[in-house]
Amino acid sequence: MNLLHGRIYVAGHRGLVGSAIVRYLASVGAHDVIVRTHDELDLSCQASVDNFFAFERPDYVFLAAAKVGGIHANSTYPAEFIRDNLAIQTNVVHSAWKHGVRKLLFLGSSCIYPRDCPQPIKEDYLLTGPLEPTNEPYAIAKIAGLRMCQAYRLEHGFNAIVAMPTNLYGPGDNYHPENAHVVPALIRRFHESKLSDSQEIAIWGNGTPMREFMYVDDLAKALVLLMERYSGMEIVNVGSGHEVSIAELASTIATVAGYAGKITFDSSKPNGTPRKLLDSGRMRSLLGPMDMTSLENGLMKTYADYLGNTAKRDVDAGNANTVDDGA
Repeated sequence: MNLLHGRIYVAGHRGLVGSAIVRYLASVGAHDVIVRTHDELDLSCQASVDNFFAFERPDYVFLAAAKVGGIHANSTYPAEFIRDNLAIQTNVVHSAWKHGVRKLLFLGSSCIYPRDCPQPIKEDYLLTGPLEPTNEPYAIAKIAGLRMCQAYRLEHGFNAIVAMPTNLYGPGDNYHPENAHVVPALIRRFHESKLSDSQEIAIWGNGTPMREFMYVDDLAKALVLLMERYSGMEIVNVGSGHEVSIAELASTIATVAGYAGKITFDSSKPNGTPRKLLDSGRMRSLLGPMDMTSLENGLMKTYADYLGNTAKRDVDAGNANTVDDGA
């Protein structure tokens, strides 16, 4: 299989993961990368998606389009999170199979694992316990998507693989202070608090939850390698192998952003899952050792991205329902 010489469709190319995949493909010499904005292609419309695949005939598909957000967004818009994600992934997977795509990579999420499963989290722990309530609709949609890929493989022989990334951050993120994930939301809050000379910032939860973070460009490289080397039924965790408490993360972001005020924690707000560290042994066995960007270096690059994209940031700030489907 020569991925770089095929026609490659990246669904969600303006989102955090999709934009990183496009960057990495360009850096390694991909010849024919297909992208569409939301205005050009509404992935929630089956007829539009089917017409797109019939006309473009991609060989490979990276399905990185999804409606995403943090605890606040998931709690506020549960119907949108389950509806939009089910529609997007159902339409893309079905049309990809129907129109002869050679291989599709579906992006899951580490939040699909049970809330209190053993750590580090192995792929086999899927569906062995209750989900985290604050993002259950999103998680259920993602579980349906990966099962759909496996079902199409079993029934139709469709070469669909599933990667399960850990918590991600990096250039191209959504910096909305309420609806973003924890890293970009904190970057914005610390930066704005520095500018306003605020003396104190209160963060949701008690600061003790442990999280694994991966710089998105590291993920993009791993996904392209998986597309080239892996064609199995089993899902594959993709993580950095390093975890940090929310309190430590906040302190590091404050330092990167130059905020010198006090950091407090609001224990009346939800913590989310207590600990979430992926066992990425299967990935390492498939891809070998991979150099990972350190958290501090990744945060500095992400903060630079935040500072360099004021116009985009202002648009995101006014958009409470962000869909990473190329919009």
